[in-house]
Amino acid sequence: MGRLLWSGSMCGLLLACAFSLGSSAITSGQDVAPAPAANKNFKVAVYIPVSIVERMRDPQYLDSTWKQISAGVKVDKVYIETYRSREMADGPLIESVKKFFENHGVQVAGGIAYSDRDAGQFRSFVFTNPADRAYVKQVAEFTAKHFNEIILDDFFFNNTKDPSDIAAKGNQSWSEFRLKLMDEVSRDLIADAARKVNPKVKIIIKFPNWYPSFQGNGYDLAVEPTIFSGIYTGTETRDPVITDQQLQQYESYEIVRYFDNVAPGRNGGGWVDTFSIRYVDRYAEQLWDTMLAKAPQIMLFEYSNLLLPAQPGDRGAWTDMHTSFDYQAWWPHSTPDFAAVAGKALNEVDQVIGKLGNPVGVAVYRPLNSTGEDYLANYLGEIGIPVEMVPHFPTQAKTVLLTAAAAHDPNILAEIKAHLMAGGNVVITTGLLKKMSEQIAQICELRVPGNQLLPTEYWGAYGAGNGANLGTSDPLMVPEVDYFTNDAWPLVRGTANGHGAPLLLMDRYGKGVLYALTIPDNFNDLYRLPRGVLTALRGYIGGELPETMDAPSQVSLMEYDNKTFVVQSFRDKPIVVTVWVKGTANEIRNLVTGEMVQASSPQTAAHPGEYRGIPGTEQRTSFQIKVQPHSFVAFTMARTQ
Repeated sequence: MGRLLWSGSMCGLLLACAFSLGSSAITSGQDVAPAPAANKNFKVAVYIPVSIVERMRDPQYLDSTWKQISAGVKVDKVYIETYRSREMADGPLIESVKKFFENHGVQVAGGIAYSDRDAGQFRSFVFTNPADRAYVKQVAEFTAKHFNEIILDDFFFNNTKDPSDIAAKGNQSWSEFRLKLMDEVSRDLIADAARKVNPKVKIIIKFPNWYPSFQGNGYDLAVEPTIFSGIYTGTETRDPVITDQQLQQYESYEIVRYFDNVAPGRNGGGWVDTFSIRYVDRYAEQLWDTMLAKAPQIMLFEYSNLLLPAQPGDRGAWTDMHTSFDYQAWWPHSTPDFAAVAGKALNEVDQVIGKLGNPVGVAVYRPLNSTGEDYLANYLGEIGIPVEMVPHFPTQAKTVLLTAAAAHDPNILAEIKAHLMAGGNVVITTGLLKKMSEQIAQICELRVPGNQLLPTEYWGAYGAGNGANLGTSDPLMVPEVDYFTNDAWPLVRGTANGHGAPLLLMDRYGKGVLYALTIPDNFNDLYRLPRGVLTALRGYIGGELPETMDAPSQVSLMEYDNKTFVVQSFRDKPIVVTVWVKGTANEIRNLVTGEMVQASSPQTAAHPGEYRGIPGTEQRTSFQIKVQPHSFVAFTMARTQ
């Protein structure tokens, strides 16, 4: 979300708390690099809030700040905001700022942040209030007079409960009421009003990063993409611990993939800000993951923050290592600004983006405007299961993974049965099983009785008998799942003081296989599962994908349909991962360095799920890859037999 901007000390306080930014000026001299070249595989845009637009009345400020930003990052486009928090720029100012950037060869577009006055907690307009409605329409009309393209910053939601809202809601739920209300506001007060003023105008709605809560605030993924000319994606995940949202890093990739599938061909790009990061690499990671998801444009929020010094922060053990974001090597004697950091990070990832095909992953079905096991897909990506989240049941996918959100679909049971009967596989989580145990019993009689277990040892086995040891962990809390012996089979299980706790069960139905995946009460406990458990889960759930891997948690695998893949580590120490690829490749080539990695010996290794000889598992070739902390590596198949 594009944060509301405070003036003076409040803005400084926010940034200081978010990232311990110092006050030292950016140094000049031997560390100053030449202006960066344009990126070849995506465009770079910068958003300029209205408070900064107002500062651009001063030609000296505008000229000097633009020189500083353009020295760090090649900017293709700027979005000039006309309104935010009851502050609106005037027409002559808008036109003069537009002219400045156009004269510098930069494309221009407009921006609107439909926020009301802020008091520390975001407040929307009262869209049932005639005065507010008229003002919202006025802002749209004014902006359309000056721009042929307008983006709505992600304050275009509704969270008021004024008397007029309560009266208009009646007996509807707040979600039902707000979805209908914001659809009407989108159509009548924004899109239609702007087009009457300027028939050429295209309005883009930026959807924020908190997609499981959309319906509760009136963001309608089912309808609004059809009202507006396009959509845009909030990929700002910031820090996963200190922020209130606690978004996992993988979401910067996963949410682009979801929104690409929500509005194919009309997702304009990703949006990252500089807020709430404890170390500078976290900013770079958000930029990389947005682009690795194949977003066509990155929006840098916002103009004045790109001028701030980007100190290294708490980089810990990897400070002196040559990581993907090699801060110490690039700026050994100075502190760069965030524009330079963005430029370096984007140039790094641009080297590989054009060589990657279309992303592929395990199909995770999340119906539009649904909730349940919120953000779980991000955790799955963070434990190395490539995720391709989709808004409609993916009948063409071999394996479909369903979280509790899938219960939002009234036809989900029939879709599960049909997929299994056709020979597909379905993975259901314990969250979905809890919601639909009676319906799922028509396929497999599994029960979640409500008991909690604390496993510490883990075992893997395909059939009856002893299991292979998959490692140990500190106790972590999981729901117990009951099943009928010889009807369902535990493939991966934990033991709590000797008592079994199934983590992955399977049952055959028709021509397919139903899997039940146990999710810990605390999603973060997925990161505490032993490496052997994670490798087994990846093998069973992602077995049809071109690659799978043996790695600890917080290592992600991005796969593409042209025999390329990316391994990204969010860990603080170097790791060695084993990647299994389909077929009998002899070598893989690093897409940045050109370095060749030879296949491990023996040249072919069994599928990582094959702990007890699973029938029909493919032979794969294994490669060992070293990954530095907070870094990514990209490879392609170089030679096959």
